[in-house]
Amino acid sequence: MKRSYEIDMCSGPLLPKILLFSVPLMLSGILQLLFNAADIIVVGQFTGSQAMAAVGSTGSLNNLIINIFLGFSIGSSVLMARYYGAKEDGNIKELVHTSVLLAIISGCFLIVIGIILARPLLSLMGTPDDVIDQAVLYMRIVFLGMPALITYDFGAGILRAIGDTRRPLVYLFTAGIINVCLNLFFVIVFGLGVAGVALATIISQYTSAILVLRCMMKSDSSYKLSIKALRINKQKLKQIIRIGLPAGIQGAVFNISNVLIQSSINSFGSIAMAGNTAASNIEGFVYTSMNSLYQASTSFTSQNVGAKKTERVVPVLLTCLGIVTAVGLILSSIAVGFGRELLGIYSSDASVIEYGLQRLHVVCFTYFLCGLMDVACGSIRGMGYSITPTIVSLTGACGLRILWIYTVFRVDHTLFNLYLSYPVSWLVTFIAHIICFIVFYRKWKHGNTKQHKLFRMAMHSSH
Repeated sequence: MKRSYEIDMCSGPLLPKILLFSVPLMLSGILQLLFNAADIIVVGQFTGSQAMAAVGSTGSLNNLIINIFLGFSIGSSVLMARYYGAKEDGNIKELVHTSVLLAIISGCFLIVIGIILARPLLSLMGTPDDVIDQAVLYMRIVFLGMPALITYDFGAGILRAIGDTRRPLVYLFTAGIINVCLNLFFVIVFGLGVAGVALATIISQYTSAILVLRCMMKSDSSYKLSIKALRINKQKLKQIIRIGLPAGIQGAVFNISNVLIQSSINSFGSIAMAGNTAASNIEGFVYTSMNSLYQASTSFTSQNVGAKKTERVVPVLLTCLGIVTAVGLILSSIAVGFGRELLGIYSSDASVIEYGLQRLHVVCFTYFLCGLMDVACGSIRGMGYSITPTIVSLTGACGLRILWIYTVFRVDHTLFNLYLSYPVSWLVTFIAHIICFIVFYRKWKHGNTKQHKLFRMAMHSSH
């Protein structure tokens, strides 16, 4: 019997169920972005554009370091959806306890990495002298919250895999309120600057992690968490790595191109960096809304594959593509149309706003292409293929973007030309993903793939 917060992804009309799944997920992502937005707005308004640039300059670097581990949470979520669709309670129990322990270990490892590598990597990116000290301080404090960030991501991924996107939303809302209040308190009352917003961020992250773990511990379902039962199951760990490592590598290498782009932006000075930071933060709200459809395509596809209802896989993809196009176009139009007013929330500096508008008019206006690319990738990953979409994404999006920087951007050294690399790479990669989906779906439908054999073995591994 389905609980009120779970969604039956394997029967009935898709559109209302995908919306029921995606809307709370959109709101969750927006709240998570408010963590960083609150940091940037507070330091921009109360500390200055240099502090704002310092906070923004660490974003792509942070993502580069942590994306490998966040990829493992994708592997965990895909497996959870598949086991849940197949009603394999024994496999679910082993997966949950392996995932949570893996998250805690990964987070502790990231603390060490972030503290040691903060200054060398920021220097390598060409972070200006008037920004780097504050950027290093912010990054080192933020990495103290990595165990909470990774644990929440794994836990929320497990809940979302069964269709529960509402409780993670409540937990993020609670943490978000704490983050905004502490931002203002630490910066305005105590004058802590970037250190204050970093402390507020990690306190809110630990709050959301504790809430999601408490939810799982109090559950009476197959995903109930017991601290005493935390252990690594080697078979489940291998399966998480098989699906999650390519996804994590994709995210990390993607951010190599983003780091290169950030380094190129750094060459235009701290004001351009601040404008780019504000604009990319606004775009983040569009991206995270579209990303909920990526997660929907992955979860719905994976559950239906687990339930052996492959006839629903194509309708899932088409429905998600339609919704993500509408979401991307509507939100991007609002962001571009009210760009000057939105950027004014982050900074009152007219130069910062002008630089921000340059990015919004190129990147944000075409953002729906990124949503299409991600949804197609999510459907392929939900079918059990992880390496191929990673190769396609790295070649089409990341590789093409890096090539663009060293060719087109070098010839015409302007921000417009730099930003143009985004929509071009999204369109090329989306087309390649669609071709791959068609090829893999035909193979999957006839049951003659290696993924089919691996899945059947996994389903019976605990028997």
